Formats: sequence, C-alpha cells, structure tokens
Amino acid sequence: MPSQTDDHGSSRNLLPIAFVLILVLAGVGLRLTVFAPDPVEVRTARVERGIVEATVTNSKAGTVEARRRSRIASEMGGRVVEVAHREGAHVEKGAPLVRLSDVSQLAQLELARQGVAISKTRVEDLCLRRDRARRELARTQRLAEQDVASEDRLDALQYAFDSARVACDGARAERAQAEAQLESAKVELAKTVIAAPFAGIVAEVNVEVGEWVTPSPPLLTSPSVVDLIDPKSIYISAPMDEVDSGEIRVGLPVKLTVDSRPGETFRGTVSRVAPYVVDVEAQNRTLEIEIELDDPETAMTLLPGTSADAEVILETRSSVLRVPTSALLQNQTVLLLEDGELIEREVELGLRNWQFAEVENGLSGGEEIVISLDKVEIEAGARAVAADSSKTSPKAGSSS
Repeated sequence: MPSQTDDHGSSRNLLPIAFVLILVLAGVGLRLTVFAPDPVEVRTARVERGIVEATVTNSKAGTVEARRRSRIASEMGGRVVEVAHREGAHVEKGAPLVRLSDVSQLAQLELARQGVAISKTRVEDLCLRRDRARRELARTQRLAEQDVASEDRLDALQYAFDSARVACDGARAERAQAEAQLESAKVELAKTVIAAPFAGIVAEVNVEVGEWVTPSPPLLTSPSVVDLIDPKSIYISAPMDEVDSGEIRVGLPVKLTVDSRPGETFRGTVSRVAPYVVDVEAQNRTLEIEIELDDPETAMTLLPGTSADAEVILETRSSVLRVPTSALLQNQTVLLLEDGELIEREVELGLRNWQFAEVENGLSGGEEIVISLDKVEIEAGARAVAADSSKTSPKAGSSS
C-alpha cells in the first residue's frame, strides 16, 4: 500500500504539468482575443438575378469608317483661283469646292463654237450644190430619154452629182466632228471646277488660292485636293479573332464603345462578315466585320478614323442568378462571408463574359460573396468584415 509520502510526491510532480497547460491555454486564448489579427476588410455583393450575355470582342482596335468618303483629286493641272468651301462645311451634291483658272479652257470653248458655226455653213453650201446637181441631172435624164442630151453629158452630170453628194456627206461629218470638239471643250472647262460627288461634309482642304494642282500620273496617286465625307454612311469596322469566326453572323446585336466618347455605349448590328480570314505574317489572323449603328443620328456624330471597340452579343439570358466575373477564383469557386468568416464554395457556371457569370448551381439569391480578391489575406478561413461603403449588388436590369 503506497505511503502518504508517495501521494504527496505525485501531487508535486503534476503541478508543473498543470501550470504549463494553463500557460498554453492562456496563450491560445490571448492569441484568439487580445492578440488576434484584425479581420480583413472585403468588398461584397449580394447574389441577385439579372441579364447575362455571351459575347466576343474584337482582337484589336476597330475603326470608325465612312462608306462614302472621297479624297478628290484634280483631273487636270491648273492654278487655284477659288476655294469655295472650307473644313466642316456641309455641301450638296454638285456644289463647287475648288475652282481652277479657266482662261485657256474658255478660249478653247469659243474656238470650238466657231468651228461648229463654220462647219454648219459649209454643210449648207455643199448640200445646196448637191441638190442643184441632182436637179440638173434629172432634167438631163429626161432630155436623154427624148434623145436630146448626149450620153457624155449625162455621165458628166452624174459625176457632178455624186461628187456634190460626197462633199455634202463629208461636210456633215466635219460638222459632227466640230460638235464633238465643242463637247470636249465643255468637258475640259467643267474640269476646272472640282465639285462634290455627293452631299457631305468637307473634312480637309489641301490647297490654297494661287497654288498649282496636277493630276495623278499613271499608276500613282497624287495628294487629294479635298476630302469629302458622307456622315450618313458611318459604320464600324472591327477585326475579330479567327476562333470566333464560326459564331459571328449578320444580324447579331453589338455593343460599341468609342475612344472619343468615354463612358458612352452605343448599340449596333452586324451588317457584314468578311468571307475570308486576314492572314498577315507576325500578326493574329482576324475576321473583319462591319457594324451599323442602330441610331443614325448618333452615327453621324462619330468621326471617321476614331478607334472603337465592339462586343458582339452571341446569346442573352434574362433573370438568371449571376455573380461578377471578378469574384470567381481560378477553380470556379467563390468566397462567401458568413458570420465574419470567409467560406469557399464551388459553383457551376453557365454563360459568362468579362463582367458577369451565370450561376447554375452552388449559390442562392441574397447570399453575400466577396468581389475583392486583391489581398493575399483574403482566403478561405480568414476572419473578415464587409466594407459598408461597398456593400453593393449588381443591378438586375443591366446588361453584361
């Protein structure tokens, strides 16, 4: 039977162990309370229903273009005597834009008119001679039938008539030639006026009064005299990645942004899909598409040459559960804030784009998910608190 002395010795041996356990528990308690790290602040959003669209975007910047844009060059050389319209002017079809000196052309026109007058007089004279020869031949033929005129006389008159007839026909041909020269002179005179081929806006004027303009030599293009744009023909040209060529078709809706109009989004429709893929060395292969804006008045305000981005909408689903795409982790999970702790949950996704992703399974409406993943402290199991100023939810009525 153990002695009383042994019992006291065992009690003394347990005291240090108990003391160490108390210190450990106290340290753990202090770490979880007094010395615990502050909860990480996170931005959250509530899972709600809205619109999600499947989209594809252009692989590089698109461009605002004009279907009717004429960089007008002069058809003839000449000195500028008038610039009728300056940049920004609205002009009608046929309106004169630039006038060249027409002194030489007016002289040629007058010369051609005189040539026509002379040819008409010559035709009249020679054809009268023909008619007289015809009448004389007819009288002689009647006399020959009565054996009064000789055959030799008849042959001479026949020759005279034929010669006069040929001369009359030749004079008529000369008159036609003179009239053609007159028309040519009128055409040359018209070239001294550079006119608008269609109604539009003068985008650029590259000449001044007193300067000399020349036509383009063969196989070369000289600088344009006037750049004219039809604002009613504005469209967007956008290069799309070749991998999307099988999904894009005419008639699909498009959302457009233009660099010169930050913060604005325009609606359009795919009007043309190129029948081939552009293959340029050292560049991505792209498919060119053309987009017409739904609002013609808005299209007229866009400047050709401006950069633009196109987002073609392939499919739209309304009133589906969705989360911001930025809230998704790489393994298709999200972080939820529940009772001050971040919980990781796996979700099944449907349609998605750069802004929203459709949630088919794994979340319920009203649950609070973390949308800020920009801190290393934000991970499953961490203590967290929602930032009051950013407890926002995506608008249910907004598009992707």
